[in-house]
This record gives sequence, structure tokens and C-alpha cells, in this order.
Amino acid sequence: MSVHEYPLSRVPKLIQISDCHIDDQRLVMGVDSQKNLQSVIKYIQTVKSDALLISGDLTHHGTLSSYQILKKMLSPIKQPIFVIEGNHDDAENLGQVFKEHLFKTFRLDNWEIIHINSVQAGKTSGLASEAALLELDNTCLNSNADHVMVVLHHPILPMNSSWDDELSLENPQDLFKVLDKHSKIRSIVFGHAHEASEFSRLGKKIISCPSTALQFNQETRIGFNEFELNKNGTINLKTQWI
Repeated sequence: MSVHEYPLSRVPKLIQISDCHIDDQRLVMGVDSQKNLQSVIKYIQTVKSDALLISGDLTHHGTLSSYQILKKMLSPIKQPIFVIEGNHDDAENLGQVFKEHLFKTFRLDNWEIIHINSVQAGKTSGLASEAALLELDNTCLNSNADHVMVVLHHPILPMNSSWDDELSLENPQDLFKVLDKHSKIRSIVFGHAHEASEFSRLGKKIISCPSTALQFNQETRIGFNEFELNKNGTINLKTQWI
């Protein structure tokens, strides 16, 4: 998809939100997910950024009308919006409303952001299929970007928290076999766990995005991640809380 070029003094900024859980009804899991997301959107409008990434569970029940509600809510955002499917999403309805925002890869300066699908039909936990792993491997091999960020919906390692790791990616070692082959992969980001966490493995940052609806741990605020993608392959991460 689109490649954005910047002057040398310009560091691209990517905003990641996740697990919005918008529904036809405002109350979801005991919170007003629409009101909470509106607070995040209001903040995003004040930030100079270059793209918005939504890493799955855009809606709670995957109804067509809930995606239409979300699309209208996001309309004030002028930055390009890129979305991936989560386990709560309905692929057909998501594609009908957000077709132009679904992606496999996009570029920000000398970074490429690559999506690997981890959603299993009818299951909360994730799986990186053999076909998806091969596609990720080939995309990395053929990428002319200097650095790569990989995005998926499910956590890829134990969260060391109250989160039930049985609901994460079922085959992380298969994914790591691909990730470990490519030194240009600098970061892996995901949602699903409704908490903010940061890990490091073999020089790669592994980052969990909090939910805009509610967190599953003791954190009572809603949040999202801001990334500055530096030309040298390092990332400046700031988790914003509201």
C-alpha cells in the first residue's frame, strides 16, 4: 500500500489502538465502548501522526451495523487507517465496511508494517497457519525496507499477568522460527490481551497494546500506543492513558 516519504528531520509516528469492541448497544462488558473510543479519537486528532493501526476486535459481535457505527466514529481522523481482523470480528462484514483499510503490508519511510493473520474461525485463541507463516517469510525476504514491524491480533508469548495464555497464539514457536530468520524485523505488536506490556526477545521488541474499551487487569484507564519509527531501526514507544 502507500509509501510515505519524509525529510531526514521527520520521524514517522504510528498510532496503534486495539480491541475497540464497538457494538450496536453502547454498553459492552460493563463499559460504554463508544464513549471510551470517542475519547481516544479526540486525543488522536490533536497528535501529529502518520497512520492509525487498529489491531483487531474492532467490534464486539461483528454485526454490519456495528462496523458502520465505527466507520462514522473514525471519520474525523485524517491519517490513513489500517485495520486487521480479531477473533470478535466478522470477516465478511469487516471487509464490506473497511475493505480499503484492510492490509497485508504498508510502508512508513524506511519501515514496512506486515500483517500476519492469527484468527481462527469460532475460536478465541489464535493460530498462525502454515500458509500465513510462508507468506510472512516471503514478504520479509522480498521487502526492500530497512526495518520491519509485524502485527497480529494475538499475543505470542506468556503475558506474565492475569491474562489466560491459553487464549493467545497456539503455535508461537512456529512463528518465532520465521521471526528469528529475519534481522530486519525489529518489533512485533498485537492486541487481544487488553493490557499494555513490553518484552524483548533476541533484540526484537514485543509489544502489547491496551484496549480502548477496558483492560482485563487492574488498570482502570483506557489506552493506546504511540510509536516513533527511527531510521536506525529503534522504536520510541509511549503508551498513552486516558
